[in-house]
Formats: sequence, structure tokens, C-alpha cells
Amino acid sequence: MALTLFRKAEIAAPADIAAASLRSDRFRLEREVDWQRLDAIVTALEKGRPRSISDADLLDLPVLYRKTASSLAVARETSLDAAALDYLEALVRRAWFQIYGPRIGFVGWLRTFLGGGWSASVRAIWLDICIALAVSLAGVAVGWLLVARDQEWFYALVPPGMAGGRVPGASRAVLEETLAHDGGAEGLTTFAASLFSNNTGVAIMAFALGFAFGVPTLLLLVYNMALLGAMLWVFADAGLGYAFGAWLSIHGTTELLAIVLAGAAGLHVGRTMAFPGERSVLSALQSAGVRAAQVMAGCALMLVIAGLLEGYGRQLIDSAEAKYAVGGFMLAFWVLYFLALKRPREAESERAG
Repeated sequence: MALTLFRKAEIAAPADIAAASLRSDRFRLEREVDWQRLDAIVTALEKGRPRSISDADLLDLPVLYRKTASSLAVARETSLDAAALDYLEALVRRAWFQIYGPRIGFVGWLRTFLGGGWSASVRAIWLDICIALAVSLAGVAVGWLLVARDQEWFYALVPPGMAGGRVPGASRAVLEETLAHDGGAEGLTTFAASLFSNNTGVAIMAFALGFAFGVPTLLLLVYNMALLGAMLWVFADAGLGYAFGAWLSIHGTTELLAIVLAGAAGLHVGRTMAFPGERSVLSALQSAGVRAAQVMAGCALMLVIAGLLEGYGRQLIDSAEAKYAVGGFMLAFWVLYFLALKRPREAESERAG
């Protein structure tokens, strides 16, 4: 009896294999034309020859992709032959990249970003920049006035580690020494990295806090600029306001502008959440997030430049006038870059108008 069952199983096994193979062949024959058509379109796109593709094929590309993806799902469920499964997985992956994947590489993105994408995003949030700049200037004034009225405010605004001897009542000689250096580059790499890390943290916080409707961002800008105002008063009170301005300007025009732009980007997101207009909050946030991300990517680049100027240029340039010249040049450069450099399409639309 057992031998009979075993022989029946031996006979049935080849029959089942043949039936499964037949189903796989039928499945492939019914859909292979669409697969080959999709493969030809994707191959042409991968080789950079979109003009060789007919209009009908381009219009049918999304449909063919969905059909092939559906075939892949069926192939996985029915355990079709491994060769067909591998072919479909590779084809669907290639088609997805051509339909939904990035259109340009990093070099192309960087060229577009620096060639007008960043400046266009900055101009798009001009109102938020004006608000962030006004709040920052108000913060400087608040810090100055508070310390001028009561010097104890200095210790409330400026952390002890950051003060470093630059405190109210310090002698002119001590304050001058904090601005001096030995003219060498030894240790400046570490110094630049430390300052860059600190400034980046402030910029990231100013941006991230914007998601709370922008209010914490404004408070952070006021506090950081009040700290600057307090320090300005200390040096001005000792008759070193001009020297401190030179010490600060060589990198500050880039660094402080980056922090203001980061705060404006966060404020833009928060303001969009609070006032989405006629669009839904998610739809408004999507477009605002793209602009804010572009601005923040540029802020990171500005902070790198500010870190180099702070760690090297400020330490290696002795003349106050030369420091002011470098700081003024950088400020003029950024303003002209953001105002004058426009995307090609944006420039063409203005000429057409």
C-alpha cells in the first residue's frame, strides 16, 4: 500500500511541475509585450536618447510601469520561475528611477542651486527676512540699553565662558588683549572648527524652532543679538568700539546674515502653518518647506565661509581697516548675489513682461 502511494506521488510530481511551468509560460506570454515595450523605453531614457521615444510610448510609460509592477506582485504571490521574477524586479526598479527618481546628479543640482535656486528661495521669503532682521536689530539695541542701564544685565545675557575677560569694568588693556593675537596660524584650525560648530548650532535652532509658529525663533534671535549688543557696549564704553567692530565684521557680516536667514527660514515655515491661506496646511507647508530647505542649505555654506574667515582671516589680518574692507566686501557680495542672480526662467519671464 505504501509503495503504491509513493509511486503515485512520483507520477504526480512531474505533472505538477509541468503544470506550474505551463502557468509561468502563459503568464509571461500574455504580458511580455508590455514588458519589452517598457524595457525599450527605459533603456532609451538611460542612454540619454529621449527623442528616440515616440509620443505614444512616453504617454504610456506610467501605464506600462503600473502594469509591470502589478505583474511583479502576481509573480511573487504565485512563485513563478526565478528568472522572470529577477527580470521584473530589475525592470520595475529601473522604470521607477526614470519616472520618480531625481532628474539630475549632485553636480547638476549644485549648479542649479548656486546658479539661481538658492537666491530665488531667499527672495521668496523676503518678508520673513525683514521681520528676522528687524527683530535682530531690536535685540542688539535691547542688549546695549540693558547693560548701559545696569551692568548686572551683562552677566545675565553673556555666558561666563563666552565672556572670557570681556566684562564691564575691565581695563582697556585687558580688552585690547582679548582682540589681539600672535599673528600665527597655529591652533587656528581647531579654533575655526569650534566657532563653526557653535554658529551652526544657533542657525539650526533658529530654523527648527520655527515649526512652533515662529515664536521661539524670534525669541532666540532677540537673545543672541542682545548678547551681541551687550558685548558691543562693553567695548564701546572702553573706547574700543571701532576695534571691536573690525574684529567682528570680517566674519560677522557672513555669519550674522546666515543666522538671520536661518531664522527667517524657520519663521517662514511657522508663518505658513499659522496662515496657510486658501490652501490646506499640508499643501502650504510642502512649498514652504522646499524654500526653507534651500535657504538652510545655503546657510550651511555661508557658515563654512564664516568659519574660515573667523578662524583664519580675522586672526591673520592685523589692520582694522582691512578687516572692515573684507567684511564690507562679503556683505556686498551676498546682497548682490541674492538680488541680482536669478534663475534663467525667472529672468526670461521678467524680460517678457
